[in-house]
Amino acid sequence: MKICLLTYRGNMYCGGQGIYIYHLSREFQRLGHEVHVISGPPYPELPEGVKLYRVKSHSAYVTKYHMGNDPGPMRNPLDLYEAAATRLGMYSEPLTFSIRAYDAIRKLSSRIKFDVVHDNQGLGFGLPLIKRLKLPLVATIHHPMVLDRDSDFAQARNQIEKLRRWWFYSLYVPMQSFVGRRADRVITVSECSAREIERRMGVSASRIRVVYNGVDTNVFRSLDGLPKKSNSLIFVGNTEDRKKGIKYLLQAMKMLENECPVKLTIIDGGAPEAQYAPALMQQINLNGRVTFARRLSGDDLARWYSAADIAVVPSMFEGFGLPAAEAMACEVPVIAFAAGALPELVADGETGILVPPADVARLAAAIKKLVEDKELRLRMAKAARKRVEQKFNWETAAKQILAVYQEVI
Repeated sequence: MKICLLTYRGNMYCGGQGIYIYHLSREFQRLGHEVHVISGPPYPELPEGVKLYRVKSHSAYVTKYHMGNDPGPMRNPLDLYEAAATRLGMYSEPLTFSIRAYDAIRKLSSRIKFDVVHDNQGLGFGLPLIKRLKLPLVATIHHPMVLDRDSDFAQARNQIEKLRRWWFYSLYVPMQSFVGRRADRVITVSECSAREIERRMGVSASRIRVVYNGVDTNVFRSLDGLPKKSNSLIFVGNTEDRKKGIKYLLQAMKMLENECPVKLTIIDGGAPEAQYAPALMQQINLNGRVTFARRLSGDDLARWYSAADIAVVPSMFEGFGLPAAEAMACEVPVIAFAAGALPELVADGETGILVPPADVARLAAAIKKLVEDKELRLRMAKAARKRVEQKFNWETAAKQILAVYQEVI
């Protein structure tokens, strides 16, 4: 089978999109299929033998941080639109990428007969054009973006901030629903996301297929001989994303300041110049108990996980919750909000503790309980690894997605 994968941001260390594309392309190739990836910047490093086609970007965000992108001069209205829209604070990258990706597929079709095109969370207006080429279109929707918008609204400090967030999502939220309803199949990564995609985007349940993400358990594992840091927590995620709930974790740490002085490491995979979390830390004043680091390679990240006593995932919604699964694979118990797909990953009382969303007092109590009970932590750690090995692996995910491709072919 000749498979074309699309991702508007491809690098593994800027978020979950790149991780998804890397592991699926690797497994598809292992299973004997020919894999091509069309990506926007930051570009991915792919397994040997997977063909990469780079699509340029004039996004202000990409231009500011370069990301390996050299777009050259603006040559057409699409380039001008992208540069202007992103400078005005609009989330337009998926739209412009989808049009450029369609153009790339159209040109490639003269020499490569793709069996299927699979888009990863882009959902731009250019994708339905692919069906004019008589190619089946599959889309992975990790979660509806309307949930991000609603979470940002809920945490906005004033009307000006709400207006800015509305403007940011004003194009993408309706576009995602429009394009999602026109894909031949929609793949999503949890039962929770499937329900939300049907309810919030209007995609028929008959066209949605649930395929859990995997974890590379050869990389994410407990590292023998690496000592634990006493009373240590780890948070992995984009702190600029309000729904990741970093403020609730910092507030819980403040609540525990006098009775259980835990230390936190934040591994941030968001904007290169994070502002939200540092401002919160200054406001809450945790007296140097927080270490801030950039997103790391898998091996380095596994070391950070393995050195921590507890992983905390205080998200208000997760389509899947990769940091929770990675931590569990490293034999680290997880404390998480019972929100989104996290109850599908974390077995409450067995591999970690689930607490009500946004309940800072219950979050603090759960942290205190696990910090003080080493035997419970060790028991949960072993159960966590076993759960990941049984339920969340990339080979199984790839085989299930290939079955979806056969449906549409």
